[in-house]
Order: sequence, then structure tokens, then C-alpha cells
Amino acid sequence: ECTFTLFSLGLVDAHTHPVWAGDRVHEFAMKLAGASYMEIHQAGGGIHFTVEHTREATEEELFNTFKHRLERMRRAGSTLVECKSGYGLNLETELKMLRVIERAKQSVDIGISSTYCGAHSVPKGKTAAEAADDIINNHLPKLKELKLSGEIHVDNIDVFCEKGVFDLESTRRILQAGKDIGLQINFHGDELHPMKSAELGAELGARAISHLEEVSDEGIKAMARAKCAAVLLPTTAYMLRLKQPQARRMLEEGVIVALGSDFNPNAYCFSMPMVMHLACVNMKMSMNEALAAATINAAYALGKSDTQGSIETGKQGDLVIINSSRWEHLIYQFGGHEALINYVIIKGKVIYQNERCGTM
Repeated sequence: ECTFTLFSLGLVDAHTHPVWAGDRVHEFAMKLAGASYMEIHQAGGGIHFTVEHTREATEEELFNTFKHRLERMRRAGSTLVECKSGYGLNLETELKMLRVIERAKQSVDIGISSTYCGAHSVPKGKTAAEAADDIINNHLPKLKELKLSGEIHVDNIDVFCEKGVFDLESTRRILQAGKDIGLQINFHGDELHPMKSAELGAELGARAISHLEEVSDEGIKAMARAKCAAVLLPTTAYMLRLKQPQARRMLEEGVIVALGSDFNPNAYCFSMPMVMHLACVNMKMSMNEALAAATINAAYALGKSDTQGSIETGKQGDLVIINSSRWEHLIYQFGGHEALINYVIIKGKVIYQNERCGTM
């Protein structure tokens, strides 16, 4: 027999990379042995390993694995998910990934915010400036054309602004070109090295910046002034043994703090309840702050807070119903969401029912 309490908000995952082929479980052992993210990347692993496998995969193969991953996210309470491309690095494969995301938007009962992340890494044989030229001159005009024809609708543009990947100037050029064709700026910044990404994002009117483990004090202040959301990813800092993002400092300065799972072959986590738990324990957020960061603030980071992220008149009915006397159990029970969540409801429709419970 199940008892019910209304956990009145569907969870929002503000940062994922869910379309790819070829897992990287072997790299987890390398990390445990002490190899850094960039050491693996420079040895041909990391993003480049996944790019090779994703280029070889068919669109149907990618769609089937993506759909399965979305179902696991829904079972963990996510009702809106940001989904990036970025394991193609050439126009053909990036479009293949974006078509897969578009197909899921039409056929899977879950909210999706799609992100073009062709600047996820510098393709082999190119410099960052050459890769930026290709994106600006070839990729983005094609995306604009496909948007106008109604074939693919992309919401956000992303760049991995990082030492050894895209420098600040290349990042600026790509993000501005994306903004010029109507994309929201939502990019990776200040993860492994202080790059002044936060300052750049605030200047360009970015909707959100992710990671920010190495953000400067001035960058935090600039983001607060610009109402640019910080999408913090406690799973990544935990798995890569990085310095934790300064959530408390950001909150004190008035930054809009959101959370994401960063689901990808390097951080294999579908569960926003586990992300919230890590945010509370490792980033010193309160449970109420973590809940806001995984709902209304995450929706804001995706430009969707007018329709999702809270239960209000005029917004769509996205709910999670849990088997508990208090909503806090969703955070408190680390890894316990599979037994806690009884129903996930999107737009007022039950899209997941836990088989262990009777009918509502």
C-alpha cells in the first residue's frame, strides 16, 4: 500500500549531453588512478573518443539510446531537460544529433530545451580560430535555414570556453554569431581554469553559464548584475575531484543558481534528486535552495520559467508525487528516488507510474 504526498514540482535538469554512442567506463578507471580530465582528453580519450563513436552511429541507434536515457531521467522526476549536441564537431554529425533531439521533442512526453554545442571541442587538425570560422560560416547559417523551414528548432548555443579548447576570443565570436540568429547564450565556462568566462557571458547577455568551478569574484558580481544564471554541476566536481563551485558565495551575491546533472559519458548520472543531495552536502546549499535551483531557477536558465519550474496559474502542470510524509525525503534519501517516486506528471498527464504502487 502506498501513501501519497504531493511534491508539487517537476524537476528541471539544466545541463545534459544525452545523445552519444560508446560509453567511457574504461576512463573512469583511469581517473581513479589519478589521470586528469585534460590528460585523458589530450591522449585522444574524452570527448574525441565519444565523437568517433557518435559519428559512426546511425540516427536510429542514437535516437533509441537517447529515448531510453530520457525515460530514466523521467523516472527520477525530471520533467524538463536541456539536451546538447556536441559529439559531432562536423556539420553532418551535429545535425544528426540535433535531428535526434528534435524527434524526441515531438515523440517523447518530456520537456526538452535543445542546445547546439558544435564548439564542444576543437576538431583534430584544426585550430580554435579555424573551428570557430567553420561554425560561424557553415554550421550556424545551416541551423538558421533549418529553423526557418521548421525542420529543426534549436534554443541555445554553447561553447566549451577552456584553456586548450576554445579561448575567450573564439568563444566570443561563436556566441555572438549564435545570438545574432536568435539563439540564447548558455555555455561552459571557468571549469578547469579561470578564463573570465563569467565576465564575457555577462557582457554578451548570456542566459546562463555552466560549471564555474574557477569563476572569479568579479565574474560572480557581473553575473548577478546581468541576471545571468549559474548552472552548477556538483556531479562533475565530485567525479573529477575538482574544486566545488562556490554556491554559497554566488547566492550571497544574488546570482540565480540553477542545477544540472551534466549527464554525459564522463558523468553518468540521470538523477536530479542525487544532484540536489550533492549540492547540499558538497556545495553547502540548503534543501530549499537546492529545490529552487532544480526547479524555477533551472527553468529560468533555459528561458522557460514563464511556463515551467513552478506550480502557478497559467503554467503547465508538471508534478512529481512521492511516497513520503515530507518532500525533503527526495533529497535526504541519497539514491532513493526509485522507491520514493510514485508518479511523474507532465502537462497534467501521468507519464510514469511506479509499478510497486496501486492505481491512484
